[in-house]
Amino acid sequence: MVVPGSRGLLGGTFDPIHIGHLAIAEEARETLGLERVQFVPAGQPPHKPGRPITPATDRLAMIALAIEDNPAFELSRAEVDRPGPSYAVDTLQSLVDQARGSGRQPELVFILSDEALAGLPSWRNPRRLLELARLAVFPRGLVSSGGSDRPRVDTAWVTEQFPGFEDRVAFLEGPRLAVSATQIRERIAAGRSVRYLVPPAVLAYITDHDLYTSDDRRTNRS
Repeated sequence: MVVPGSRGLLGGTFDPIHIGHLAIAEEARETLGLERVQFVPAGQPPHKPGRPITPATDRLAMIALAIEDNPAFELSRAEVDRPGPSYAVDTLQSLVDQARGSGRQPELVFILSDEALAGLPSWRNPRRLLELARLAVFPRGLVSSGGSDRPRVDTAWVTEQFPGFEDRVAFLEGPRLAVSATQIRERIAAGRSVRYLVPPAVLAYITDHDLYTSDDRRTNRS
């Protein structure tokens, strides 16, 4: 059952967007009855300082191509157009203010991985973020960069870190797709196929614009 006015937000660098992002967004939409899911690419990701980022024009174009066949998916330029680092709490506050200014009470769901949830205590104003939106948490489906299993975050962890906010966090079971943007960039740089890891239109865009073939083609421009 669709909840009228409900909106999911899936943030990230989307460098590039891939099938994992799309599958997570669709699962959240269906499971939680979301009317819309917005893809919110970061302009300057605060958690990736110094890492070369593909220009926002390319990342926006790839997202638009990836979601064009799903009427429930939308692209947001909120963080790309806002100067400075992209903080989730600022984006959520802006959406809440806009909705209330139009006489609506927003129903927002912030979509993230369990790995991201484990780092939430270090985010800007995490308690305010939990006040502004419910969280939909997905299993990462990948082994972390440190070589250990994905973080063990659950309701007990939420109680320990954010007591009183347990009802603001929903843990979803899947999908568990072992694919990442880092893996895709590395495969392209090595001359390997990423077919079936990204939508065909995104693959065509990457090929046509010669993206990810070498690091010196990537910039921090947004």
